[in-house]
Amino acid sequence: MATRAGLRSMTGYGSAAAPIAGGRITVEVRAVNQRFLDVRITAPREYGPWEAECRETVRGHVARGRVDVHLSRSAPPIARTRVVLNTAAAREHAAAWRRLLHELDLPGALDPSLFRTPEIFQTVETATDVRPEFPAATRALKQALARFDRERRREGGNLGRDMRARIERLIAIERRIRRHAASTLRDVQAKLAERMQRLLQGNEIDLARVAQEAALVADRADVTEEMVRLASHLSALRALLRGREPVGKQIEFLLQEAHREVNTIGSKINNLAVTQLVVEAKGEVERLREQVQNVE
Repeated sequence: MATRAGLRSMTGYGSAAAPIAGGRITVEVRAVNQRFLDVRITAPREYGPWEAECRETVRGHVARGRVDVHLSRSAPPIARTRVVLNTAAAREHAAAWRRLLHELDLPGALDPSLFRTPEIFQTVETATDVRPEFPAATRALKQALARFDRERRREGGNLGRDMRARIERLIAIERRIRRHAASTLRDVQAKLAERMQRLLQGNEIDLARVAQEAALVADRADVTEEMVRLASHLSALRALLRGREPVGKQIEFLLQEAHREVNTIGSKINNLAVTQLVVEAKGEVERLREQVQNVE
């Protein structure tokens, strides 16, 4: 597998040419977004034996996406045609025509149009051995992939800068939610204690049951675990963007998990400021999920 540096886009284009006897070979490589790797090759059918090497070379550069490889040659035709005369068939046609003239007592001579049949004049294709061209095709493919990679790294750099900025915003939002969550939990506990005191005045109440209910209410408003997991996911995302291997699938998974934690936090905390922060966080996560669809 070729060494990778930073994020790479799944989309890109590269082309290159290499000389062959009597002309040259041109290879074009282009790719679009796709969840898994799919290599499609368009080349003369005589290049069928070369396609396995082509696929292996592409896999050394690309982890996922739909990659189209198009090979064309500007050289003498691979297949040459020649006309073969079937003399025996021509004699049989001539003899049959003469018998017909004789039996029907018809005047005239042989009509040349009688010989316009596939049995007499056969067109035969002779294929040129193109295996000596395979090394040139591979050289052109590798050069095209190198240019293709440069374009994908350039676009990947743009994607990476945007994604890093969004992750930093999410980290800042997470810290603000954490501060609000701590004060919100204290408010819930204080209000609950006040209500319990009012209920207990002059009434006989099951204190164990009240304590149990109080614990449940406090637990429903506690988002400590969700905040810890969210912070962990964001830290992992930040680290992935610094890596050198294809990370698109891992980023997709972590964003899915981060979205789940943000949703849970929003449903647990009944606080206007937190609700606004949750909406903002969801927006950033969704934009990241859109961006990662372009990342290898």
